[in-house]
Amino acid sequence: MAFTTDPDGTHRYAATCTWSGSTGVGYDGYERAHAISSPPAAATLELSNDPAMGGDASRLDPEQLVLAAASSCQLLSFLAIAARARIDVTEYRDDAEATMSHDDGPARIAAIVLRPHITVAAGPSVPRVERLVHLAHKECYVANSLATPVAVEPVVTFM
Repeated sequence: MAFTTDPDGTHRYAATCTWSGSTGVGYDGYERAHAISSPPAAATLELSNDPAMGGDASRLDPEQLVLAAASSCQLLSFLAIAARARIDVTEYRDDAEATMSHDDGPARIAAIVLRPHITVAAGPSVPRVERLVHLAHKECYVANSLATPVAVEPVVTFM
């Protein structure tokens, strides 16, 4: 199980982040590559820092993971709601974007915009599918956990 449930229903998740190297060479010289695992999942994510901050562009960085988590949670929330509503979703692609600000106060992800392109089988109206997208957004655990605003701009098409 990826999480444990307390008697009160609280879910607890665990992850292990590992790094080794030396910062003794100063800011410009230390290795940013590190790994994250979260058993029982077998996958280990090989991460780094944003290339603008000395990271390896071939690896994901934490900011990308925040965006990916928001996008993934929206997808999974929407699919669950659509399935319960008996709407046949056949394709979903989110071209999500996050913007990072260094202007006011500490650096932070200032905004996330999810742009799901959703294909459904004929039947429901576009406004109905859009309502379900926005309901999924209200139920998304990740979006509800972030201080950063998350906007959803769906595009619905039919097969």
